[in-house]
Amino acid sequence: MFGASKPAAAVNQKIVSLIDQGTRIEGNIRFNGGLRVDGEICGQVQAASSDAALILSEHGSIRGEVDVPHLSTNGSIHGPVRAASLHLQTKARIVGDVTYSRIMIELGAVIEGRMVLETPAVPERKPGKPRETESGKRSETGADAAQAA
Repeated sequence: MFGASKPAAAVNQKIVSLIDQGTRIEGNIRFNGGLRVDGEICGQVQAASSDAALILSEHGSIRGEVDVPHLSTNGSIHGPVRAASLHLQTKARIVGDVTYSRIMIELGAVIEGRMVLETPAVPERKPGKPRETESGKRSETGADAAQAA
């Protein structure tokens, strides 16, 4: 969860769109690939693909909901954030609830809101039913193993 080997956001994603400093967009944005924001967005920002990445510079700001697979921010976000992979740099500021699977927070970053760890769903196993192992052999459940002993 707090690994230092790689930033949480996809830094290798090619930037295909740029909202430059001094630009203000009012309305919702849906994007593919990499989007870098140096300007201001007032509206929802949503990724259209599972490999999309949003880069928010220290000059950039978003007022609205952010729902992206990869987010690296050094700017400010006022609204709820959902990102599977999240990297908060030193000047990052989020005012709103944050839902994430992986996160890296640098010293100085601020979150004013709830933080919710979203873990991948694990398929539920029915009790009392034998399961197959990787080798193809059946494994006994706890109850069966206790009876066998």
